Parts: sequence; C-alpha cells; structure tokens
Amino acid sequence: MPFQFINSIISWFLKKRKHQIELFLKYPVDVQQELLLKLITTAKNTEFGKAQQFSSIESYADFAKRVPIQKYESIEPLIERCRKGEQNLFWPTKIKWFAKSSGTTNAKSKFIPVSDEALEGCHFKAGKDMLCLYINNNEDAKLFTGKGLRLGGSSAIYEDNDTHFGDLSAIIIENMPFWADYSSAPKQEVALMSEWETKMDAIIDETIHENITSLAGVPSWMLVLLNKVLEKTGKDNILEVWPNLEVYFHGGVNFKPYIEQYKKLIPSKDFKYYETYNASEGFFAIQDRNQSDELLLMLDYGIFYEFIPMSEYDGENSKAIPLSDVKENVNYAVVITTNGGLWRYLIGDTVKFTCTEPYRVKITGRTKHHINVFGEELIIENAEEALKSACKKTDASIKDYTVAPIFMNGKEKGAHEWVIEFHNQPKDLSFFTEMLDDALKNCNSDYEAKRYNNMTLNMPKVHQARSGLFYDWLKKKGKLGGQHKVPRLSNKREFIEELNQLQ
Repeated sequence: MPFQFINSIISWFLKKRKHQIELFLKYPVDVQQELLLKLITTAKNTEFGKAQQFSSIESYADFAKRVPIQKYESIEPLIERCRKGEQNLFWPTKIKWFAKSSGTTNAKSKFIPVSDEALEGCHFKAGKDMLCLYINNNEDAKLFTGKGLRLGGSSAIYEDNDTHFGDLSAIIIENMPFWADYSSAPKQEVALMSEWETKMDAIIDETIHENITSLAGVPSWMLVLLNKVLEKTGKDNILEVWPNLEVYFHGGVNFKPYIEQYKKLIPSKDFKYYETYNASEGFFAIQDRNQSDELLLMLDYGIFYEFIPMSEYDGENSKAIPLSDVKENVNYAVVITTNGGLWRYLIGDTVKFTCTEPYRVKITGRTKHHINVFGEELIIENAEEALKSACKKTDASIKDYTVAPIFMNGKEKGAHEWVIEFHNQPKDLSFFTEMLDDALKNCNSDYEAKRYNNMTLNMPKVHQARSGLFYDWLKKKGKLGGQHKVPRLSNKREFIEELNQLQ
C-alpha cells in the first residue's frame, strides 16, 4: 500500500507539467523567439556576448547576421580557458561541469560545458517530462511502485582545475535530485563505476532482486546487460526476473535493428517503448505518444533551434533557418543555441520533420556519417530501413554493423562493404545481400541510379562478423558502454579495415 500511495503522489506531481507543455504546443514560434531574446540578454556581458554585440541584438535577423555558425573547433579555445578556471566567457554563471564526448569517430575528446541552468532547465526537466508524457498516456502506470534501472556511461567524474568532467550520464547521476536517485537502481557508487565489465556485474547483482518497473539506456548496451541477467538467473525471459517491468526509455542509437531482440527478451504485447533524443549538448525531443516513431521537439528547455537543409549544407558557411520556416520530410542539420553557452552550434545530427503542428521529428543520422563517395547520398535512415526489410525477408536480426566504400580501382567499379554481426544469421547470406540491395534502391533514388546496370556501383559486399567483433573493437579503443557507438556509415575505410584485422 505505501508504494501505491507514493506512485499516486509522484504521478500527480509529474502530470501537472502537461499544462506547460501545451503552452509551447500552442505557441511554438513565440516560445522560441522569447527564449532566444532571453538567452541573448542573459549573456550580453560575457566575453562572447560583448564581442558579438549582444546588447544591440533585437531580433532573430540581427542574431543570425551577427553570430556565426560554429563547430566545436571554433569554440574550443574559449572552452579550454573555461576549463582552466576563467568564467563569464560564453555564459555568465559559473561553469564547473563538462560533458566529455568523443562522439562516434573522433579520437579527440570534446568537452561540452554544462551549466547549472542546463542541468536543471534542460536535462532534469526532460527526465521529468519523459515520465510525465508516459504517465499521461498510460493512466494505469505503476512506475513508482518499484525502481527504474538506469544504465549510464562508463566514465567516472574527474576533477581538473576545480572543474569536473565525465560522461553526461555520470554528471547527471552525480547531481541527481534525491527523489530521482531514490527511485533509481543501481545505487550511485555502482552507477558511476568506471570499469564497464565490472560495473555490469555489479548492476546485475544489485538489481536482480529489486522490483524493476522501467529501463533506461542505450539499446545496444542494454541488450548486453539483459542477456547477462538471463545468464546469471537462468530465466527464459526478463519478465521472469522483473514481472512488473512496463516500459523501456531508450535513445542514443536507432532502435529498429534491435526491436525484435527486445520483443523476445520481454515477451509482452503491453510492454511500452519510449524513445528520447538527447546528447551531451542538450535534451531535444521525447516520444509523446504510445507506439509512435516520432519525437516531440521540446521547445522550452533553454535551447533555441535552427536548421540547415542538407541539400545546401556547407558546414559553418551554411545558411540556417528558424523553426518557423522548416518543412516536412526535408533532411536538416540541427543548429542549437543553449543555456549552457553554446551559440549557433552545429551538433552534427540530422533530422526530418514528420509534422509541424506540433513539431515532431525523426532522427535521420549525422552530418558526417553518410556515404557519398559515388553520389549515392546514403544516410543512416536509408541503411537501417533497408536492414529492417532484409532481416524481415530472411528471418534474420542484427547486433551491430558498419558500412564503408570500396573505392574504384582502374576499370573496377565501386561498391559498399558491409560488416554485420548477426543475432540470428540468415540461412543464405547472398540472398540477404540481394534483399538489402533491393531495399536500398527502394528507399534511395540516388543509390538506385548508381546501381542501375552496375553503372557506378557494383552489388554490395556483406561480411558476417564473428560473434563479439564490435564489442572487442570498442573495448580495444577504451569505448565500452554508455554513449559510445559503433560508426555506422563512413566515407573512409579506417574503421572497416580495423574490424577486418580483428576478424
């Protein structure tokens, strides 16, 4: 009974936020414009604000004309000064937290500033909204009769010059409100353990006897954890371990390649999957309806959005448009201005709007992670749609994959080389390759044109990876767990050659 009472109280508290969400649903452009002017006013006396003459900016047009679009390399000098103790450089309040992010491909780490305003007004607010939207859609939810299993990054918090850095998930856990920490498992000291494989064992030991009602984490790593839970307990499925499990909040990688494996692990037609879209730079969107693959863009988290059509993308020289000018089904690069001191920052993600009343998006990939060596403009959305189709037709499922070009050599035409680690392998790999090729043609007309009569591209080459290949590759690079991801598409052969050497 006490747990039911706690569940009711927390659910009531979270539901109240729905009225504020309805405000930006009704007035999205006004909310964004007001937010931009507030950010500019707040930071007008910072070093960056003075340099860009923030005090004389009165409109979005002024802002777009005055402030350049920037990549990390452009703002790195200011961030490094801040990490050494200087303040009031790009945001007026003290910045003491930095989310360390190496992304998918860069060996060099990025240190994204995380202000107190970003922690409270973006990341924690988003965590509450994720629960708010789920509870509003599911009146019989009993999340708070048990605990949520959180699977964060593998980096502990490190101190340097009186500033702290680590994975964003570690920073959030370190600063988590007491009520959120109380309702989460594992406990903080386990969640912040830096050695990934030891941490996995500790999480399992602590949680298998808990009443776990929800899961949260990156799908690829959560899958590893859940399979280890079954190994440890000897159970046939996860509901035999945690019978009250009702929802999985996931993000970080496309969920489509993993969904069939999750359905086998959690065999319940009532189980819910809720997707989120967040990064070290901010929390951007949340699935707001049951059984949807669209994400609601959250417009009152201290983040002002701009977008660059990928057909016109030219990095920092691009021309961006505000939210009010976006169109549905156009591939856009995302530009953000935040309450953490990022100004017109290119985060490297691409999205498509599926709806503009309200603004809902699908993540389509990364500005860097596509293949366009032969003019085929293959993006992650195409690759994963094609993989889903090929798997369905061959009764296969995959764990991980990566794709790289095979460059033209003399008279030999180019091709795409795929390395795929299967969960359930197809009976006939050549038939799987044909189905993959057909599906790519169906979803990408540029690819289809280059494949026509093998004009530019030959049939793709698909290699079956040995079990654990991608895990071993990430381990070798010290990138196990959390936000670390396998690079999906690349215009270079660097990753695929490293994987081939480990085969």
